[in-house]
Amino acid sequence: MKLNFMSLVFYDIMSVMKRSIWFWVCFVVAVIMAIYFATRIIMVGMGRGKLAQVHNISIVTDSRDADMDAMRAAAGGLVRNTYDVDLDVLNARIAAVPGVKQSAVRRLPNGNLAVRANMHRAVAQWSDGESYFPLSADGTIVNQPSSARDIGAVVFVGALPKDIAEITSAARNMVADVAYMEWIENRRWNIVTMGGITVMLPEENPVGAISTLISLNQNHNLLGKKIQVIDMRDGARILVK
Repeated sequence: MKLNFMSLVFYDIMSVMKRSIWFWVCFVVAVIMAIYFATRIIMVGMGRGKLAQVHNISIVTDSRDADMDAMRAAAGGLVRNTYDVDLDVLNARIAAVPGVKQSAVRRLPNGNLAVRANMHRAVAQWSDGESYFPLSADGTIVNQPSSARDIGAVVFVGALPKDIAEITSAARNMVADVAYMEWIENRRWNIVTMGGITVMLPEENPVGAISTLISLNQNHNLLGKKIQVIDMRDGARILVK
């Protein structure tokens, strides 16, 4: 009986010692890890160590035609210490690259930077009389001028509304005859043909008017005649001058 009691006491003492040893082992490990991570944070803040340096800037876009070189050049001047890089400034520089519609920059856990850019999608061209600029469906003129007109592109001049997608799609069906399109008095469109005819489209349903114009031209060669104006603003009749 006495032996059993001593055994229990010894077992309790050993259990306490084991728990105590594990406590101190865990405590020491925790202190070492805290010192390690604190040192890493201080080193990164001082610009030392691999995590403090930007070794790579990955750029992903939603377009294969994006000017990646221009975006790399815009980002390259800010690459130094990772945590010295102002991500807002970097993002503003990326967003200022011609063709970029939206952009976002984030810092990766390994110290590198990741850029995501959504590009304007050109559906037509805009001309200032000398150069041709890509034009997106929301009427944004992209500052990437070309001296030549793209074959098959609908060309616009002057001021533009916020949405040109539908009228562009309709005009593309007769693009070989369209010199340019112009937004008149902020309410309706004019088409100027390759032959110099001004087609005055109505405010309501200009797409339908273009379909009618295409049909008339196919049946009567209307755009090949010696006329100056085709006035389609009155839905009840078409005036030719």
